Parts: sequence; structure tokens; C-alpha cells
Amino acid sequence: MKLNMSSACPLLLLGAFSPGLMAEEVAGGLLADSSLVLTQRNFYFHRNLLNNPGGQNYREEWAHGFQLDFASGYTPGTVGFGVDAYAHLGLKLDSGKGRTGTDLLPVGSDGRAEDEYSEVGAAVKARVSRSELKYGNLMPMNPVFGTGAARLFTPTATGFQLNSREIDDLLLDAGHFTAGNDGNSTNFDGALKALYAQVETGHVDYAGVAFAPAGGTSLSFYASRFDDIWRQYYVNAGHVFQLDELRALSFDLNLYRTLDEGQRRAGEIDNTTWSLSSRYSQGPHSLTLAYQRVHGDEPFDYLGFDRQPGTSIYLANSVQVVDFNAPNERSWQMRYDLDMAAFGVPGLSFMTRYVSGDHIDDSHYDGGPNGAYGRYGSDGKRWERDIELRYVVQDGPVKDLSVRLRQASLRSSAELARADTADNNEVRVILEYPLSLL
Repeated sequence: MKLNMSSACPLLLLGAFSPGLMAEEVAGGLLADSSLVLTQRNFYFHRNLLNNPGGQNYREEWAHGFQLDFASGYTPGTVGFGVDAYAHLGLKLDSGKGRTGTDLLPVGSDGRAEDEYSEVGAAVKARVSRSELKYGNLMPMNPVFGTGAARLFTPTATGFQLNSREIDDLLLDAGHFTAGNDGNSTNFDGALKALYAQVETGHVDYAGVAFAPAGGTSLSFYASRFDDIWRQYYVNAGHVFQLDELRALSFDLNLYRTLDEGQRRAGEIDNTTWSLSSRYSQGPHSLTLAYQRVHGDEPFDYLGFDRQPGTSIYLANSVQVVDFNAPNERSWQMRYDLDMAAFGVPGLSFMTRYVSGDHIDDSHYDGGPNGAYGRYGSDGKRWERDIELRYVVQDGPVKDLSVRLRQASLRSSAELARADTADNNEVRVILEYPLSLL
């Protein structure tokens, strides 16, 4: 286990900022408003790769994770101080030397998954009015720098984050991060990367604003800079039309503009990618249609860590296995959701979707001397089908326990399969149980 320096005793960290802090002040605001949540996550991952010549064709692992999250309140006064901390422990339940690669567990030098891994991290925070500044091991979530939780634990990033809600319905969000840490790693000095280019950046800066007034409208704008790789801009606009008590129609537009920056470590980049989706809901049924388009001879790229991806891709067709973000790709999605509460089973839901992409072509790619893409060929096609069944316990001693069964199949043209994710069938079973201890 590697202990980060910022994970020291919360009160000692607080004392460094405010040496005169009185014990009764700590007990008053700091502890009275704190929370402590233990989340258990059990994750089974099976992936059968169908056309991966010379590579590993079968991946299957099972792991169990414990994560303890502490969030303090704030000390009294104009400027309040506090601390957030976490500790997690991952345990191998089943794996094998020829079945690793799911990213649920770290892999040792012998090619076998580790039996267990653990980590402790923390962040100090300060609040003035409705603005909050944090520094330490953080898990930001936004369209240009999102850590996400696609495996056993969420990756973390080391740096500063500022959130301000001084105006109702308006969020100001900014951050500066210098290092990352995979969810299955204990290395706080890990890399921040361009995921598809697999090149490192020294630091990432971002700033954004999100506006969500009453009435069903949402607007947001973000900008980020991956030092010496790219500048990226994001715009979102959405609206929900409530037709009556049972029917609603919503529209959501997401657009990214990415341009190379500084030393161009990933090569020349000139990419515009967007998606437009519409969702119609009637009672327990929902139907979603989406269209996504990549304009550029390189893929739409986003945040990655040493091995795992981030989740800063707010596009409609970024789904379970692939993102449908290849060069010049155009893709359609049809999705159906069903809420079984209307049929007497509250907490049970079903989802299925089909996404088809074509027109994938980077045959004209010229990324300059540092070009890091250029491996998709021309006239690529692919499709993905996802099915998910989820149940959340509504009451009783295990209230909020959730069970998710996810199945996905991916098929693509031969050259594309080598460049991105090979054709595969996969199953994921995820059990999660959050328990409030404080």
C-alpha cells in the first residue's frame, strides 16, 4: 500500500491551514456535517476477443472492492476549512496468467494479477460563501476532464479544483492537474495522457460554465489545455419538452473542437466531433435516436491515464465497448429503455441499444513528424449491440444494493479491428452496495 502525503490525519492537515483552530470549532462544523460511506463493489468481467491474431484472445477476472469515503463539513467563519479522504482495498477472487487485461486488477512482473491492492488518498478544501477550492487526490467529472468509474475503482488526479455556485442555477468549474492514478494502481505520480495517441502531458488546465435554469433547458461551455498536446473546446445545449404527465421529448447536442498545441506531442490535430440525440418517453417506455459525426483525419481523443481511460467524452454514441470516434466516422444509434416499476417491480430496469458506424477513413492522415494516429485505413465499418438489466433494492436491510448485468457484442472491418478494439463478446456483472456509516 502506498500512502499519499495528503492522506495524513484530517485534523493535522486542517491545523496547517489554521493553527488557532479551537477544538469546539472542529467538533461544531467540521464533524457535525461530515459523512462516511462504505461502498462495496463486486465486479465480474468476461471478454472473448474473436480476431486478435498474435494477441490474447480471452480475458476473464473477478474482483471485490471496498471503498471508504469521508467528507468533512467546514470549520466556522468566513473561510471554512475541511478535508475529504478515501481508502480502498481490492481483492482478487478469480484470475489467471492467460486471462488478465480487464484492468480490474494490477498485473505483476510475472504476468499474474496481484492478490490484493490498496490505497489511501485525501484532499484539503476551503469554502467561501458558495465557492469551494480543493487540492489533493480528486475525482473530477466534466466533459473535458472526467475520471469516471468503469472498473472496480475510479481513477484519481492530483491537483486543484474550484467549483463556484454564487449564482443560482450557474456552476463555474476550473481545475489544474499534474498527475493521474489508474483505478487499479497505487501510483499517485502516474501519467495524464491523450488516450488514443498514448502520449503524456505535463499538466492539464480547464475551465467551464454550466447553466441549468428551471424549465428544462441546459447550456454549458468548457475549454481545456493538455500541455503540448491540444486545446479542446466543448459546447452543450439541451432541452426537455414535458408534453403531459406521461410524455416527454428531449434533445441534446454535444460538440467538441480540438486543435494541436505547443510542441504537438501527438502531432497535428484539427478535429470537430459532435452528436445530436433525441429521446421520447411515454410512461415506462423511452426511445432514443442519435447521430454522431467526426470531422477530421484523426480520431476524437480525450483523457487517459497510464492504462485506463477517463470519461471526458460526452458524446451520444460513446457506449460500453467503443466510442465510435474514429477518423471521419459517422454513426447512428437506436436505444430502448423500460422501467419495470409500472409493471409492479420498482427498481428493475432494462436497456438495449444498437449503434452502427461507417465512413471511417484516415487514409489522408498527415500528422507531421509527431503524428500519433494514422492506423485506421479507409472505408471502415463497425457495429455494437448492448443489453443491460439492472435492479436496485428499494427498501429493507440492503436498501440501495444494485445488481447490473451487461452484455455487449462488437463487430468491425478487419483493419479497424486491429486499430481499435478487436471484435468481441463480453459480459459484465456488477454488484454495488453503499452503506452510510456517519
